Amino acid sequence: MFDTLQGRLAATFKTLRGKGRLSEADIDASAREIRIALLEADVALPAVKQFIAAVKERARGAEVSQALNPAQQVIKIVNDELVSILGGETRRLTFAKHPPTVIMLAGLQGSGKTTLAGKLGRWLKEQGSSPMLVAADLQRPNAVTQLQIVGQQAGVKVFAPEAGNGVGDPVAVARRGIEEAQRTLHDVVVVDTAGRLGIDAELMKQAADIRDAVSPDEILFVVDAMVGQDAVTTAQAFLDGVGFTGVVLSKLDGDARGGAALSVAQVTGRQVMFASNGEKLTDFDVFHPDRMASRILGMGDVLTLIEQAEKVFDADQAAEAAAKLQKGGSSFTLDDFLQQMQAVRKMGSLSKIMGMIPGMGDFKEQIAEIDDKEIDRIQAMILSMTPAERDDPKIIDGSRRQRISKGSGTSVSEVNNLVDRFFEARKMMSQMASGGGMPGMPGMPGIGKRGKTKPQPKKGKAKRGSGNPAKRAEEARAARARAAGEAPPQDIPFELPQDLKKLL
Repeated sequence: MFDTLQGRLAATFKTLRGKGRLSEADIDASAREIRIALLEADVALPAVKQFIAAVKERARGAEVSQALNPAQQVIKIVNDELVSILGGETRRLTFAKHPPTVIMLAGLQGSGKTTLAGKLGRWLKEQGSSPMLVAADLQRPNAVTQLQIVGQQAGVKVFAPEAGNGVGDPVAVARRGIEEAQRTLHDVVVVDTAGRLGIDAELMKQAADIRDAVSPDEILFVVDAMVGQDAVTTAQAFLDGVGFTGVVLSKLDGDARGGAALSVAQVTGRQVMFASNGEKLTDFDVFHPDRMASRILGMGDVLTLIEQAEKVFDADQAAEAAAKLQKGGSSFTLDDFLQQMQAVRKMGSLSKIMGMIPGMGDFKEQIAEIDDKEIDRIQAMILSMTPAERDDPKIIDGSRRQRISKGSGTSVSEVNNLVDRFFEARKMMSQMASGGGMPGMPGMPGIGKRGKTKPQPKKGKAKRGSGNPAKRAEEARAARARAAGEAPPQDIPFELPQDLKKLL
């Protein structure tokens, strides 16, 4: 969503690098480019003015003029101001002293409230709470049915006494939902309310009545992050008519410019608390202003990446795999490799994961070309092998490779490449796990030491291969393919784009 803003800011900072001192003209030119970048990202004008004023004031101060690297100091200032405009510190939910805690969702129709109710319920359940969803949207066709389906997928109870579709009293349903939660000992209640296609008095009156009936501890305004500056207008109208304590951004994975995320907190004074960045129920998390600012500036989001990895990677399995690699790697099988691949897949798309790695902001086009279906093809090939073949890939001969390729719907060359790359990856991971480091990297443990070696006896002249290790491996694969009667391999499964491969 922030690709346009990220690209413009990166180009602005690039002009500052290499300068030992920043003149007044440099500061003005940079501020002008940042202003244009924010306006193009559809950030509200009041927020832009305040942001630029703060950046220019600090850029002219002693922290930049006396810095050894003024350009980096300006980047730090922009980062700090981005964190500020996004809300500052992370805002957490306020829970009631006496359960149940009542959370009311409000917003326009189409903003994603019902789906987000299921995501929030699932997230609360993971945090140790016992949530219940209340279907108080009785206007939109099939809204009650949708919430019941989403609740079932999330494993959360749904209270839906009315069928909806224009029939029933939403205020009475919300009130009965609180009573039901008290009776069944649910400690959190999420009330899904109706939305409209636009702001109108009826919507505000109904939302205000539900608010008065249930006295919510939190009122979360759900805003579509793709709306742009209109989101600020809508948010202000809800703030005046109903009031809310926090903001939830939905559809943060869209291709809009992201102005809502940079405007709502600044204009309304209510922080963004959660963000929904996908269609799956797991695509939901706490909104961290500092991490979002880091991603906008192309510096990655390592903390979120670590948190996602901790959720999907089993500690015991990871320790067992590491132990196998430290013993020499021969006990690390294709089954272990498949488990690791499946865990990575649970973290989300590869392009999203790569985007969280610092320094990858300059490779957006290459990252976008990564095909997640390659993991499916690799999984199909491994599952088409017998347990003995997965345990010891060395026994996979030509006939076995033909059988595996037919069973997985791939070519023999793809199977060849998978097996070859598995052995290469196992050797590399084994060397790294044992502290040997990467080949050819002086300064790493066990690497770069040029000890004296005994002279080897000269042998007869033989055909020499390429001096490039990667090319030698490719020549060996081609030779095996010709021996098996196959055409030399052209593609490598799970291959990264060339520019990205060079970086890694």
